[in-house]
Amino acid sequence: MPSSPASQHTLPGDDPWTVAIIGSGPRGLSVLERMALRLAQSPPTTPMVIHLIDAVEVGCGRVWRTDQPAYLLMNTVADEISMFSGPRVPGTRGYPGAGPSLAQWWEQYGTDFPGPNSYAPRALYGRYLHFVLDSIEAALPDRVSLVRRRQATTRLRGDCDRGYQLELADGSVLSAHRVVLATGHARPRLTGPSLELSEFATRRPHLRYVPASPAAEMRLGELPAGSAVGVIGLGLTFYDVMAALTLGRGGQFTETAEGSLSYRPSGNEPRLFAGSRSGLLMPGRGVNHKRPDQVYTPAIFTERRVARLKAGPRLDFLHDVFPWLRAEMDLVATLAHNRAAIGPAQRDRFVRAVTDEAERTLPDVAFLANQHGLSPMPAPDLDTLAQPFRGHSFTGTEHFRRTLAEAVKADLREADRGNLLSPRKAALDVLRDVRWLICTLVDFAALRPSSHERDFLGWYAQRSAFLVSGPPRVRLRQALALMESGVLTVLGPGTCFTVDSAHDRFAGESGAVPGSRVLLDTVIDARVPPTDVRLDGSPLMTDLHARGVVRTYRNDWGPPDGPREHFETGGVAVSQAPYHPLSALGEADRGICVLGIPTEHTRWFMTVGGRRPGFWSQFDQDADDVARSVLSRLRANDPVPAHAGP
Repeated sequence: MPSSPASQHTLPGDDPWTVAIIGSGPRGLSVLERMALRLAQSPPTTPMVIHLIDAVEVGCGRVWRTDQPAYLLMNTVADEISMFSGPRVPGTRGYPGAGPSLAQWWEQYGTDFPGPNSYAPRALYGRYLHFVLDSIEAALPDRVSLVRRRQATTRLRGDCDRGYQLELADGSVLSAHRVVLATGHARPRLTGPSLELSEFATRRPHLRYVPASPAAEMRLGELPAGSAVGVIGLGLTFYDVMAALTLGRGGQFTETAEGSLSYRPSGNEPRLFAGSRSGLLMPGRGVNHKRPDQVYTPAIFTERRVARLKAGPRLDFLHDVFPWLRAEMDLVATLAHNRAAIGPAQRDRFVRAVTDEAERTLPDVAFLANQHGLSPMPAPDLDTLAQPFRGHSFTGTEHFRRTLAEAVKADLREADRGNLLSPRKAALDVLRDVRWLICTLVDFAALRPSSHERDFLGWYAQRSAFLVSGPPRVRLRQALALMESGVLTVLGPGTCFTVDSAHDRFAGESGAVPGSRVLLDTVIDARVPPTDVRLDGSPLMTDLHARGVVRTYRNDWGPPDGPREHFETGGVAVSQAPYHPLSALGEADRGICVLGIPTEHTRWFMTVGGRRPGFWSQFDQDADDVARSVLSRLRANDPVPAHAGP
């Protein structure tokens, strides 16, 4: 790593061994937890200092900050989340390697615990993360100290041998032997249409453009009541914005005699006009009927099959991978469809036949179902589910509103059946259950560049995120009530938000819905910010990229006798575990580890914000690999096995 003169200082040999973790959300906290476990099992003989640094809130980070309102909810039930890398030990508060899940902690320490399958407020999860941090600090050996620093890190200089200097926003400089970058979601620089919308608003004080960010950071309180607000995107952030501008403005939802919700406005709400490419509200999560210790074991898309695929040549996702995944979904949908009509023995014979066939070739699940006396139920087509209005024409805004409302109600009926009884929701749950297997196939360029960019990131990753990671069902019920009350209008598929210089306003319109054009005072970007180190607006990542300390990961491939193809992913290029950044020259800086969202697209599904209780996952393994790395020079022979508890 290139060094400035100020970073030539070498940390004295008798100084404490110092580790700086930049970012204290779930990824940074998981590294600290695994460090604490290793240090507890083998206490250091020399002093050690760990600096936990966060620009927003030390202990929970930006997304889970504890000052956000309670109506901003998680999208995973509390019983399926823990930040301890092991099960709870009865009679203990929790310590590194063993502690309560979010649901167990909520039940013990909260006063409003609604049950294990409830969706916790994000702020409550932030308080749980603080509990985890306090438990970690209490378990540190005598020679190890933890320093919490609420500061932004603006520059990083130095190298693995001489140590690093971190410049903080207050002008102070912190020295460290090892650095972990777990910085989470970026605040990317605006480009393209987003930049045009922002610049248009900058020149017009009566207009506002709100860039993509967590809803808790958006200055939504400034939007005038009754003003026209456009919302780009109909995903998770949209639901947060919707809640903030209705519940957060004093509006109330009440249950009707028919079991639906109605909305009673406060009069302080703006009018919401939302849209996206699909025009569909993000589908809801199915009622959870699975135990927290229940993990689906694939019968077709198995570890053995994935290993065979990975051992061959570069893969085409749609041709080589997705058919096996689709067959697994067909199997689960068929089992859900026949659940009430078959007994355990018949079910086991059918699954065994499918498993045996999958060892030889891609099984025909429908054919085997017929052979075993079951009614075949193919899994739903992902494109049809994600874009149900493609190719449809609408006579006007009311026609589209009715069509959308029926689609949302149909999804709610399936969600109410749950993730075991609804063939649709059960099949989609497969995509959650096998994420870790998909990661082994797509991480570090196991796919051909064109298939990586077009088929996986451009198609599958978007479809699965939209269809699988949805909000609690109550959000869809609230959206229906708001549509009925007139507070919310979804403009339609293919919605575009543009500037209208003639009227000195923004405009939103769906080309598929006649009469949908509306003039707007505010536009809110409710999409997830893209991960691209080249666009990262933070001073730290901007500087590291400009100096070539980090670079974007490049998927480059070509057959020996053919043309090469490549794809610049935007994710930070890192080595295999423990994920050292690769410089512009291809050299690994072994004193730095980069974990989580900055490496998205180099690896996949780095947005995970926790782990399943009681299971050793890739989330845990990543944290443990990084913990081992930052402690390796402190103690050359680390005896702690990767999954050990205290």
